[in-house]
Parts: sequence; structure tokens; C-alpha cells
Amino acid sequence: MKAGSNLERMLEAGHFAVTGEIGPPKSWDGAVVQHHAKMMKGYCESYNLTDNQTAIVRLSSIAAGKLLLDAECEPNIQIVCRDRNRIAMQSDVLGAAALGIKNILALSGDHQKFGNHPYSKNVYDVDSIQLIQMLDGMRKGYFQSGEQMKGEPPKIYIGCAANPFADPFEFRVTRLEKKADAGADFCQTQCLLDMERFERWMELVRARGLHKRIKILAGITPLKSVKAAKYMRDYVAGMMVSDDIIQRLEKAEDIKAEGVQLAIEQIEYLKKMEGVAGVHIMAIAWEEIVPEIVKRAGLYPRPEV
Repeated sequence: MKAGSNLERMLEAGHFAVTGEIGPPKSWDGAVVQHHAKMMKGYCESYNLTDNQTAIVRLSSIAAGKLLLDAECEPNIQIVCRDRNRIAMQSDVLGAAALGIKNILALSGDHQKFGNHPYSKNVYDVDSIQLIQMLDGMRKGYFQSGEQMKGEPPKIYIGCAANPFADPFEFRVTRLEKKADAGADFCQTQCLLDMERFERWMELVRARGLHKRIKILAGITPLKSVKAAKYMRDYVAGMMVSDDIIQRLEKAEDIKAEGVQLAIEQIEYLKKMEGVAGVHIMAIAWEEIVPEIVKRAGLYPRPEV
């Protein structure tokens, strides 16, 4: 049996990795997850499964992860700090490991005021950096309390998120460094819609040698409309969309085709950028476009590791 997750082997082998994303549905019907898994199978190393994204009740990321495993696709389950205390988190990690899930992304989680239960109580027993530390401890064989685990520790490849566009700018690199110190193995960034700002962020990352300590996957989101681009620019906290991108979409005869072409150009550029280990494609409600982007970016077929 091959050790570690497919994503871990790909990144450690030095290949330019590709991950995708699937949003679990607001119902118990797993057919949506299975459909997207079938559509994207073979085009990504693994697939993120969000944990009640935007603070809206959805199918469990762990249950969705089992559906992906059954479809012979590798899940990256997300765990957010908003909804569980450390006891429940560690229990879920053990449950995920028992099902064969190896990749876990540690995230803070969107505030509940943005979701469909705005008066629910948030938990935040630990923050995302403490969650990374806890996951690192569990794969070393002990619980957060310090108690030694019984049996073999779970195999966990730890992921985190980074936003190169939020302020204060320099602190975003310090925060990534704290996550690397806590035990994170890979990082997926916010979608890149301002490449100049991302390049400046990567310069600071390289100056601290962080690109040699943590595998950075740059976020790519193909845009379907000018309205979507302007909404992200104006209303999504910590998101920047360059004027060049807005203008390019406004001038396009076929905006969707232009959005796909832009994503492909970004990937081609990132493939040559020092310190970028891969891309994370977040095709929001447009999962069917992922195979085309991967193929046209010269990233298909994926290497075998």
C-alpha cells in the first residue's frame, strides 16, 4: 500500500499539483457530490469538501468525503473552528481517519451572522493555528490534552488557508509562518484576481524561506460574468479584483470563454513562479469546466506517484 495521501505524494515528489473543490449540498442527497466526483475524476489530485461554508447547514464534509472515496477520488475535508469544541473535533478526526480520509484543512470558518442561523452560538474553542497544532499532535500519537493515543496514530496531511489580499499585508505572511510552525504541510490561497499583489506576497514568502517549508497552492477561480467579478471586488471581505481583469471581461464577446482563458493564463504564469507548488481550482457552481481548464493548461494527464 502506498504511504500518505495522493496529494502528499504528488507534492513531495515535486510535481505541480492540482486540487479542486466540491461544495456539499444543502440536503442529505449525496448525488451532487457523486456527480461532481465522476465529472472531475482524474483531473485533480484531491478535492476540497467545505465544512458548512458561509455558515449555512450542508451535508457533512466527512460524509461527503466517504462518498468521494467510494467514487475513487481523494477528499480534502475541511474542519472549521466555528462549530465544534476540541473534543468534537478530535472525535471527527478519528472518524475521518477510520474511513480512510487523510487530508484535512484547518480553517477558522465564516462567521455565523452570514449564514442561515445568524443567532447560533459560535464555538471557537481553538483557533485555526491551534487546530493545526492539535492535528499535528494527533498524527504524532497524542490528544490535545497530552494523553497518549491507543493504537496507531491517524495519517493526516495538514492543510491551511492564506489570504494574500487582506490587510495588514505583511501580517498575512507572518500568519502563514505561524501555521507552518504549527505543523501545516500545504496551503491553499484565496483566489488570485490581482496577480501583482500575489507576486509581492510571494516575494515576502520566499524572503522568509516559507516556500521551502510549506507547499503553496495558488487559488484559481474562473469568472463567469462581470457582475460576479465586481461582486467579489466590492462585497467579499479580503478579496481584490484588479481593474485589468474587470476591463478585460467587459470587452469580451464571450465572457465565460474569456474567464476560462484568463484562468489558463494564470496557471501558465504560476507554473513558472518560484515557490508555487500547484493550483487549487475553485470553480464556484461551475465544476464542469475544471477538466477543460486542466487539459488546456497542459496539466493532463496527471502524473502517477
